[in-house]
Amino acid sequence: MPTVLILGASRGIGHEMVRQYRLEGWRVIATARKQEDCDELTQMGATAHQLDVTSADSIAALGWRLDDEKIDVAWLVAGVYGPSGSGFPTGPEFDAVMHTNVLGAMRLIPIVGPLLADTRGKLAVLSSKMGSIGARSGTEGTLYRASKAALNSVLADAAITYGAQGVTCVSFHPGWVQTDMGGSGATLTPEQSVRDLRATLAKVDKSGNGAFLDHDGTPIPW
Repeated sequence: MPTVLILGASRGIGHEMVRQYRLEGWRVIATARKQEDCDELTQMGATAHQLDVTSADSIAALGWRLDDEKIDVAWLVAGVYGPSGSGFPTGPEFDAVMHTNVLGAMRLIPIVGPLLADTRGKLAVLSSKMGSIGARSGTEGTLYRASKAALNSVLADAAITYGAQGVTCVSFHPGWVQTDMGGSGATLTPEQSVRDLRATLAKVDKSGNGAFLDHDGTPIPW
């Protein structure tokens, strides 16, 4: 039975990933910040662990719990949007977004990477087309854009480090999805986005290590 690790599964895309992978018979390990969300994930058939991606101690504790696991696929989903404007963020706003979207990934990937190396598995991070510099056409959500561009850099480094160990590392834009972040007017449901993300990742081979892809597999410029 293959094993998937979903980091950030309390709601939206991560929650839907748990549902779909379980339906297909995968063993699912999932994380959420609150215990009540972990309880719900357990009811869905997942092995759930509490994780606050902004806490070094919480991440270290997860690493201890995952010790000796062999993971086939890992998704880093946890993220926040922050202020919607294009002006300068406050210090607390900057810290909240960057600690969640970037520092969390920088701390988690060194824990997850070796678990994927054992299986020559796949690591996927949920970035955003808004983080693309080459495809940029607007400035709204400046802080979010900066955080996703930084996350892409972290993923590119992971592709070098863990790609050499047989891991395929990919950065994804999930589309505009009907979640708390995307809003009800978004063009994709979580079910549609996750279906595409899973299918695309399944098709990616070693030659796709270090890629930045749309949910349907279309390449996105960095």
